[in-house]
Amino acid sequence: MKFRVERDVLADAVAWTARSLPARPAVPVLAGLLLEAAEGTLTLSSFDYEVSARVGIDAEIEDAGRILVSGRLLADICRSLPNRPVEVSTDGAKVAVVCGSARFTLPTLPVEDYPALPEMPTAAGSVAGDVFAAAVAQVAIAAGRDDTLPMLTGVRIEIEGDTVTLAATDRYRLAVREFLWKPDQPGLSSIALVPAKTLNDTAKALTSGDSIQIALAGDKLGEGMIGFEGSGRRTTTRLLEGEFPKYRALFPGESATVATVETAPFVDAVKRVSLVAERNTPVRLSFSDGRLVLEAGSGDEAQASEALEANLQGDEISIAFNPAFLLDGLSAIDSPVAQLSFTTSTKPAVMTGKPDMDAEATDEYRYLIMPVRLSG
Repeated sequence: MKFRVERDVLADAVAWTARSLPARPAVPVLAGLLLEAAEGTLTLSSFDYEVSARVGIDAEIEDAGRILVSGRLLADICRSLPNRPVEVSTDGAKVAVVCGSARFTLPTLPVEDYPALPEMPTAAGSVAGDVFAAAVAQVAIAAGRDDTLPMLTGVRIEIEGDTVTLAATDRYRLAVREFLWKPDQPGLSSIALVPAKTLNDTAKALTSGDSIQIALAGDKLGEGMIGFEGSGRRTTTRLLEGEFPKYRALFPGESATVATVETAPFVDAVKRVSLVAERNTPVRLSFSDGRLVLEAGSGDEAQASEALEANLQGDEISIAFNPAFLLDGLSAIDSPVAQLSFTTSTKPAVMTGKPDMDAEATDEYRYLIMPVRLSG
């Protein structure tokens, strides 16, 4: 095999394909990146039996062929190469990478032992890449990271006609985002639980395209696989099993208190006040007419407080939150004004975004956060 390709094009393709390679592969060949050169196209692929990635790029193919090399090593090499065309060629069981005066020789892995990549499922519809990436980022922050509860490490995808709903929770907060998409068939109804990290990485990587195709295995999403394709890149991943919590019932039917605060000053104040919050201690928020007071620390420890302007409808309330979870929600609403709805100081609060103080809040994105009970 022998081909030439632009350095930036190759480095980008290798980095994207290698991003999902396992740190501790079950068998050595799964640490490999599959390179296939044929008819003006170089195809790079990776697969670990859970997630597959494939991308095709234009290349000058002198000799067609198929090789398997260490993905992480090739990614490190491509990142360090000078900005010159790259020539890759095989010599027996080794592959040479030449760029300008730089030359690397890598051993190949046994390509005949590499598993066949899964086929892309049937396309079900499409959505704008930037919309998809933003929605996934807003929801993935709330996904759990405890592998002993695998169903909480995923993002639930619900498709009903032209509406897609994403939801994730780690039991301490819940994020839900709705957006419109273009289904390939009317009346489509499906549910899937996708690993949050894989979904987030995929969404970020595919944003450069105008649209992303979402593909389902069979008639139902729950049959084990989902695929995403855009900008010549495609990813498939196995779905998680398990029962996702009935999250819609967690949102309160009505609120005793609704507060609105400008988001940017709120974020800055939480960051400042939480500097004195020891590990696992909350930031306390006290809402009264026209005012929000943030406090952290107590007793003989370091303490901090700050006051902000806030609009309040309903009863005054004092409530406490994990500062990291609060900041995650404020960052995710991506709006100039944050609206917080409360029932009592011991029940979850709901955060949404508004374009300005006088506008109606949108339910497109909702972030529910559990309060921290204060002693005394």
